[in-house]
Amino acid sequence: MKGISPAALRRLAALAVIVNGVFPLLWIFLTSLKTEAELTRIPITWLPQAPTIANYLRAFHDQPLALYLFNSLAVAVMSTALTLFIATLAAYALARLNIGYRDLALAAIIAVSTFPLVTLLVPLFQTMRTLGLLNSYGALVLPYTVLSLPVCTLVLVSFFQSIPQDLENAAMIDGCSRLGALFRIVVPLSAPGVFTAGLLAFVNSWDEFLLALSFNSATRWRTLPVGILLYQGEFSFPWPEISAALVVGIVPVAVLIVVFQQRVIAGLTAGGVKG
Repeated sequence: MKGISPAALRRLAALAVIVNGVFPLLWIFLTSLKTEAELTRIPITWLPQAPTIANYLRAFHDQPLALYLFNSLAVAVMSTALTLFIATLAAYALARLNIGYRDLALAAIIAVSTFPLVTLLVPLFQTMRTLGLLNSYGALVLPYTVLSLPVCTLVLVSFFQSIPQDLENAAMIDGCSRLGALFRIVVPLSAPGVFTAGLLAFVNSWDEFLLALSFNSATRWRTLPVGILLYQGEFSFPWPEISAALVVGIVPVAVLIVVFQQRVIAGLTAGGVKG
């Protein structure tokens, strides 16, 4: 645009991104503090005139929200741990071992990661039913691991390739096995990549809805995204209560992301200083 400096354009773009990301979260939080009558009032009141936590109390009372939170956390933690373990081994093989068709394998990983989830729903459902895993943590942990593996493997490959191979060779000369060199040398030095891959796997598992709705129909095994859907009635849509449940689900993940981002930045800074 004529007359506007590149720096101003960058600031405007950053402001647009911030508003687009922050405003919906702020609106959900403000809605969770309003009554149903205030929410439907015309003209709209942006700030709650009489903030209340009654919606949060009803969110836990009307549905087993604590159980949904626990199930989501259990599934996300288990799938993230399994994903990181398998992705670490696969990425190390692609980055270090002299295997044939390496570029073809990387291309296949990228291709698999582009498949729409809905096209995999039926075969995954049939597989879980054959294995007897429906209505269990395993019904979600295994598919989530498979779905997160491509992107996590690609992230780790790029980090492993940046680690000098001489460090591993020195460790193996001192009596360390190849696996020992991987987990004692390569993985710690690739901490930013490991945390990034872990974040991606965790958030993907935490937010996933379609598989959770299809594979775990029993209340005992429902996760948070599916549980929030159940607040809606046949003729009612309690937005304040749903907003309260959304805030409860957003806050733990937001805190976790902030903590992990700090560790990633610290790892990058330490690596730059040592280099």
